[in-house]
Amino acid sequence: MNSNETRTFYISLAAGLFAAFLLYSYSQEKKKEYDGLYGKMANVVVARVDISEMQTIDSTMIEVIQKPADFVEPEGLKDPDVVEGQVAAIVIKKGQQITQQKLLQAGPSTGISLQVAPTKRALALPIDESRGVSKLIRPGDRVDITAAIDSGKGVNQKREVSIIMQDVVILATGMQVMNNLPRVFELDASGKNMNMFPLTGDTKYNTVTIEATPKEAQDLIYLMATSPGNIFLTLRNPNDRQIPPRLPAATSDSIAGKPLLSPDLPSLISSPPASVPAAVSRPQPKAPGRAPERYRNN
Repeated sequence: MNSNETRTFYISLAAGLFAAFLLYSYSQEKKKEYDGLYGKMANVVVARVDISEMQTIDSTMIEVIQKPADFVEPEGLKDPDVVEGQVAAIVIKKGQQITQQKLLQAGPSTGISLQVAPTKRALALPIDESRGVSKLIRPGDRVDITAAIDSGKGVNQKREVSIIMQDVVILATGMQVMNNLPRVFELDASGKNMNMFPLTGDTKYNTVTIEATPKEAQDLIYLMATSPGNIFLTLRNPNDRQIPPRLPAATSDSIAGKPLLSPDLPSLISSPPASVPAAVSRPQPKAPGRAPERYRNN
């Protein structure tokens, strides 16, 4: 590179840096101008898509953008974690700011229909301390459902205990709904002051609402109609999402450790042995005897 080309390169570089400096200075001046007109910028949560009324809001429906502080609506929410899990009280259009007045806490007033997964059904099961893990189950927990099923009549009647459903989500315990803040408000004795009571240790409920397929719901309704006291819940670790193969049913023989007979064995024992056809009788040749006496001396 000769001296002329070197000089041209440095001149171009200096011109580029000067232009960048001028652009930066202009943007800073405009920022000061806008700050003077509209105030500083602030974060606000807006709808990323159209949100229907009574729809539960998740992270895919919202986003955080910056707006001039003077253009943020009163009580506009800045934290998306506060918005997630709440229910839209009205229709919220794409781009609209989300304020607390547009939201409802999920609870009995909003129902749980929108929290039921498509193709699933919500069903309430009666429980008590012995069948419901001492009522320590909370909305959002996952359980397995075990049932004692009677079959046969008379001397052939038997009871089998089997796990009929695994990894079942609890939508509600009594009136406490999943995604609802576990608290209740009640007036004090004077009727003037409102007191808040946490429900984290609530054990007053007698039902739990689960999510099930239509076939599972049908089977559970049959069990509740015939033997409601034979349904038991077992609580799972929230990180345990594996569904192992179904275990053999528990019976009195399996608990006692008795050997199990093959299902075909009784039929083999009770069936009479196949009859052997009798041998066909044939005339036997007579053994050679002694000649009559009268021919013996001739």
